[in-house]
Amino acid sequence: MRTVEHFIGGNAAGGGSRQHDIWDPNTGEVQAKVSLGTADELQKAVDAANAAQPAWAATNPQRRARIMFAFKALVESHMDELAELLSSEHGKVIADAKGDVQRGLEVIEFCCGIPHVLKGEYTQGAGPGIDVYSMRQPLGICAGITPFNFPAMIPMWMFGVAIACGNAFILKPSERDPSVPVRLAELMQEAGLPDGILQVVHGDKQMVDAILDHEDIMAVSFVGSSDIAHYVYQRGTENGKRVQAMGGAKNHGIVMPDADLDQVVNDLAGAAFGSAGERCMALPVVVPVGDETADRLREKMIPAIDALRVGVSTDGEAHYGPVVTAEHKQRVENWIQTGVDEGAELVVDGRGFKLQGHENGFFIGPSLFDHVKPGMESYRQEIFGPVLQMVRAKSFEEALELPSKHQYGNGVAIFTRNGHAAREFAHRVNVGMVGINVPIPVPVAYHTFGGWKRSAFGDTNQHGMEGVKFWTKVKTVTQRWPDGSPDGGNAFVIPTMG
Repeated sequence: MRTVEHFIGGNAAGGGSRQHDIWDPNTGEVQAKVSLGTADELQKAVDAANAAQPAWAATNPQRRARIMFAFKALVESHMDELAELLSSEHGKVIADAKGDVQRGLEVIEFCCGIPHVLKGEYTQGAGPGIDVYSMRQPLGICAGITPFNFPAMIPMWMFGVAIACGNAFILKPSERDPSVPVRLAELMQEAGLPDGILQVVHGDKQMVDAILDHEDIMAVSFVGSSDIAHYVYQRGTENGKRVQAMGGAKNHGIVMPDADLDQVVNDLAGAAFGSAGERCMALPVVVPVGDETADRLREKMIPAIDALRVGVSTDGEAHYGPVVTAEHKQRVENWIQTGVDEGAELVVDGRGFKLQGHENGFFIGPSLFDHVKPGMESYRQEIFGPVLQMVRAKSFEEALELPSKHQYGNGVAIFTRNGHAAREFAHRVNVGMVGINVPIPVPVAYHTFGGWKRSAFGDTNQHGMEGVKFWTKVKTVTQRWPDGSPDGGNAFVIPTMG
């Protein structure tokens, strides 16, 4: 059976006596194993990074950018391979898998312009003969801890910017689908990246703790559940590290009475059920304003759900595939039962779905709830599966209040033709990313990604200029070149505004 090993110092590396199963979500069978490392494997990666990083930081930004260009071309040429590998371990359909790779690649494209964004600031004549300038310098060794649901995009969000800025990077991907992160590291090496600058170590909590505790790792980026994000942020910052930790979500879609419901239904079908709902930017809660809007939306939503095709990840006509593991399937189905027990109306029940010929696969049919109430635990918590919940609001103000008061604040959308309502909503809603007639408002790569409240811990977002700030530190230089004046006319004086 295939074993996925660590990638340390430019080579595959064994280590660690424990292994974790990698499932084929389509069949329910184990297809490979991944080695789970310890602090010993991490130390080997840190040693390799320490040996390589100073020279990489001294490499001029234009040469670093050329490696990003080469990596981009390699990823594009290997797109089919990467998508198929990703799909085989995660379960998302090939089209979604290609989207996963492409959205990460867009951050790499941003990194190709790193010489420009690393330019500092300069003030001539801040005082008598005094100039002041600033520069951004790399932190040293950085690390990323990434989730199973985007095994290509999120690693590239992190390591692309960090490496372009001159850091070495150690990636700890999810043990559920680790093959694509390793393949990306191999392609980066093929693009010309020196050994030791991008490395991959596998593991569970033991490896996470080793990363958070290692004194040579200066910054950690994390994406996962909110409870673990809080833990990572707390432990990492206690150890003096810079930490950004992105957590869970419960994104809402507000539907105003004037919205184009045909477009809304089409958007919801993709945003709520695409990738089996395993997205932190999925849209699992729809909030129609007024019972008339809710009734019309429900009437249109049911046939749209019935038309969804659930299939194996290689089925080109499938709208979505299986969830990642049997445990996750059970967790989603338990939340559906919780919603029923709490009194929500289960309009469409996706439990018990079986795909002919793949009866042991981790498939869940789409589910729709109506009359969900804000006090229900199934509404408060992230389900992370193909489940859409309808919460009816009587007014715009009530609809605005729901996402604003929810414990998560990752993304939100409003569907309307009313420009005033959209502008008012975007200004007032207490959520980090807002879509106006856009169901999944993930910003483009040269802007930044980040939520509020329990969706994010730390004060710096992912990628874009926020990413550059996170992976660098600012140095400010105040300089004066004495002209040798015998009367001391150019003596140093602290610059003031007076």
